[in-house]
Amino acid sequence: MSVYKKALDKEFYRLHPMLQKRYSFSNHAPFQAQGVMKSIKVGPKFLYPLFWLGTKRKLLFPEYGTNIPFKILNTPFVGADGEEQIHWERVFYFGEKKRYFNALMSYDPERNLIKDYLGEPSILYSDLVFIVSSDGSLRIESSKQRLVLWKIEIPIPKILQGLATVTEKYSEEKRVFQISVDVRNPLIGHIFSYEGEFKPNEK
Repeated sequence: MSVYKKALDKEFYRLHPMLQKRYSFSNHAPFQAQGVMKSIKVGPKFLYPLFWLGTKRKLLFPEYGTNIPFKILNTPFVGADGEEQIHWERVFYFGEKKRYFNALMSYDPERNLIKDYLGEPSILYSDLVFIVSSDGSLRIESSKQRLVLWKIEIPIPKILQGLATVTEKYSEEKRVFQISVDVRNPLIGHIFSYEGEFKPNEK
């Protein structure tokens, strides 16, 4: 059973069937897709040094624009401690330049949520809550966050956090997955966002 099925339990079956297929990882097969981000936006210019540093950890980047090609690869595997994990690789193509937004997710049974380690090597941790909407779409909200410094994790005050809201759904009419991600800070406001569509690779 995938980490997402565990987190959602019976709610998993209220997802659109294509989202169920996407997040079930049957036979531990990876999910691969490609598409176009209609829009990628970044926050105020004074944050650019932070975005540039993010490129060194495959997390965030200063580039922005419209109609940006991208690929996604979700790979399930079992970690050294026996924990089931999902590696997320998201690659955005700005001409010849590639930018990443990578993460490693697993399930926390005690708190019934998804643990999300962002970047490679991880520099940020976030709790993720998965919610099924009435139309069968998936909503993901970040919660408590920690700064990851090697083996030390330091809680980040909420006022300094970049809180993410993700919405993913499937369009029957266009036969594509549609995704929107919005990251905001209580003080600054908009930090990073993207919106686009993608299709699974044909086997």
